[in-house]
Amino acid sequence: MGYQPELLATCGTLEELKELAEAGCSAFLLGEEKFGMRLPGEFTPELIREAVDFARPRGIKIYACVNNLMDNEALPALPEYLKVLGGIGVDGIEFGDPSVLMQARALLPGLPLHWNAEMTSTNHGTANYWGRRGATRVVLARELNMDEVTGMMPHLEVEAQVQVHGMTNIYHSKRSLVHSYMANQGRPVEDDNVGLSRGLYLIEAERRDERFPIYEDSNGTHIMSSGDICILEDLHLLMEAGVQSFKIEGILKSAAYNVAAARAYRKAIDTFAADPENYAFEEAWLDEIRDLQDPQRELSFGFFYKEQVY
Repeated sequence: MGYQPELLATCGTLEELKELAEAGCSAFLLGEEKFGMRLPGEFTPELIREAVDFARPRGIKIYACVNNLMDNEALPALPEYLKVLGGIGVDGIEFGDPSVLMQARALLPGLPLHWNAEMTSTNHGTANYWGRRGATRVVLARELNMDEVTGMMPHLEVEAQVQVHGMTNIYHSKRSLVHSYMANQGRPVEDDNVGLSRGLYLIEAERRDERFPIYEDSNGTHIMSSGDICILEDLHLLMEAGVQSFKIEGILKSAAYNVAAARAYRKAIDTFAADPENYAFEEAWLDEIRDLQDPQRELSFGFFYKEQVY
């Protein structure tokens, strides 16, 4: 079998990781809140080690998420954390801050480094800039459309990763906006919990049928999209372009939902890999996802077919 892209997922627990591996995921992005942002669950170094021990014999890769916004207070702990990850034997590190890249290159030479700058990774020139400084992969901005993604591939000197399913972050602030709002309203925060498990959301006055999940953690306030990306129907266009890694974002989703998504994308990837010339999308691959999809959240192509102005 020739072209075989990676199917990457995030997950909340080690048990969910094992279920997703059984469903066909070939890589996972894990981490902890202190060094990584917007993760479905907390994976301490001990849990990351367990994940590596499970994954390595099965040919599955474990990447550590170190994509937090690094301030001066975080920097002293960074070298030791990277050394621990290196000792565990992770297969790569996802970063956004150049300080992580510099430390990782010095402490863990040869370890794959995935540059994730969220919405600013919009062109092959900038991606190659980071590639020449040690990055091995670019996580492409979710705001890019299909033509921009596929047109970029021949010019990239690094691997490309594209999110193909799940919700996306649309706003982040280091401030505790929910706590501040509740305090201003004179309303106490129940159990001081405004995290992932609280189920808070925003509604705009003009679009009352859309709900935007919002939560806070030690990294600030995160507002998520009101709908979910689902590019399964046109995944073949990304596969024809040679995209190396497809990501299923599992945050704020049940394990059953994420497993259903993984099974569907695995079916599409394997079918294409077996016979690219005769590949055809089958509507039935979406059935299990649709059965579990929150009726208040739309499945859409995201920005893949929207004209963007930066």
